[in-house]
Amino acid sequence: MRRRLDDPSLPLWAFLVPALAAPVLWAAWLGWDQQYDVHPDGSTTGPYAAWQVAGLVLTLLIPLYWAASRQSIAGPVAGITAGLTVASAYDWSDDASGLFVIGVGMIMVGSLVTTTAVSLVIAALTRGGRPGGAIGLTG
Repeated sequence: MRRRLDDPSLPLWAFLVPALAAPVLWAAWLGWDQQYDVHPDGSTTGPYAAWQVAGLVLTLLIPLYWAASRQSIAGPVAGITAGLTVASAYDWSDDASGLFVIGVGMIMVGSLVTTTAVSLVIAALTRGGRPGGAIGLTG
């Protein structure tokens, strides 16, 4: 069955699924680890380990791929960027120094740039080089 190209639910789902998945995945990978690790030499690392961030990025590829391979790239890019920005702002808002705003801004810009690049690659590979529009959608 062929889907209508003017179906308004298609772009909405391409935004909502990644926008809801991003904070859920943030909580699953990063939300539970809030303590810095103090080493014997007095240095500190954390609160997140590299494997946690890698896990978040890799699992975010699932909703990104789902949406970018079916829709224009705007939905998944905006959805993941918004979801990660809200999740990081909520998670880090208890920082008394106020510097969390810089980190949240870095998350926003980094996720915007990265999801745009990855979405363009996904769209080009899955839709024969047509990154924009919804040409050839089948349901």
